[in-house]
Amino acid sequence: MQTRTVMQELLLDVWQKSPKTIVMVTHDIEEAVFLADRVVVMSSRPGSVKEIIDIDLERPRDYRVKNTEKFMEYKVRCSDIIREESMKLISAVNE
Repeated sequence: MQTRTVMQELLLDVWQKSPKTIVMVTHDIEEAVFLADRVVVMSSRPGSVKEIIDIDLERPRDYRVKNTEKFMEYKVRCSDIIREESMKLISAVNE
C-alpha cells in the first residue's frame, strides 16, 4: 500500500511539472479521488456514464488529503453511486 501511495504522489508530481490531460481507468475509488480533478462513475450494464463528480481538493496534493473530511465525502459519494449500480445488477440477476 505504501508503494502505491508513493507512486501516486510521483504521478501527481510529474503532472504538476507538465500539466496535460490524462485519462486514467481504475477500480480504486480512493485512487480516483486522490489523483483526479474529475471522476467519471460508470453504470453497471450497459456501461455508460452514470455521473461525473468534480473533485475540488487543493493542489498540490499529498497523502494527507486522504484524511480530510472533504476527501471522505467524495469517496463516500462515489461508493454510494457504485453500490446503487451493484444493487441494480443483483436485482436484475435475481429476477
